[in-house]
Amino acid sequence: MNVLFICSKNQWRSPTAEQVWRRQAGLSVRSAGTSPNARHPVSEKDLAWADVVFAMEEKHKSRLLADYRDVLDGKAIHVLDIPDDYRYMDPELVEQLQTSVGEILGLL
Repeated sequence: MNVLFICSKNQWRSPTAEQVWRRQAGLSVRSAGTSPNARHPVSEKDLAWADVVFAMEEKHKSRLLADYRDVLDGKAIHVLDIPDDYRYMDPELVEQLQTSVGEILGLL
């Protein structure tokens, strides 16, 4: 299963999610950001690759749907409701990602 994590600048939250889940058997994982200034700006190619998309906030899902509705047609987009309050690999962020993503993907 191809899993794509999205935040704004692809700096803290989505790279942490990618790191947390990258060694999970059966998953291929990437991360990207919705901002043009993101470390890796999300592309149509990223979204076409993904089977499941996890957005950190509702605004990220809205941006994706506004810019890539056709590519996302029929794909699951889950909003994790994780605010931009964490640094890379913050233990609390890691715990939230393990729990929420694990539950949604049925891996817990």
